[in-house]
Amino acid sequence: MEKADVIPSIVLSAHALARFAAQDAGNEAPSAQWRALSILEQKGGMRIGELAIAARTTQPGMTRLIGTLEQAGLVTRTTDPADTRATQVHATDAGLAHLAEWRAEMRDTLAPRFAGLDDEEWIVLQRAAEILAAHAQETTTTGEAE
Repeated sequence: MEKADVIPSIVLSAHALARFAAQDAGNEAPSAQWRALSILEQKGGMRIGELAIAARTTQPGMTRLIGTLEQAGLVTRTTDPADTRATQVHATDAGLAHLAEWRAEMRDTLAPRFAGLDDEEWIVLQRAAEILAAHAQETTTTGEAE
């Protein structure tokens, strides 16, 4: 196996683990909800179009999702300070708390799958998580992390 061949394996495994966690926990919220809230947590307020691009979805789909999240009190819309004709979406404290609860639920649901790992394997996973997080940062066209 070539070194770079491990990357798709990691991505597919991560997707599978997320599916297992949602199914095992009985969480019926769409993954797009968690993705949008995670992006807003990381980047702060964004226009819906920017959020749609970051979440890799369509603007109409994101508009519908934001409407649902706004009704649930998980996001708010405010006037964009750079352009008063536009709006920005922000995660609310309730939205961030909901996101934290989902992450804890995912952790607790998946923990039994990893119960047999020894200390060395946990160290490897921790280091892999650090590496993945570092390389998951968005980059500019010049290749610098934002």
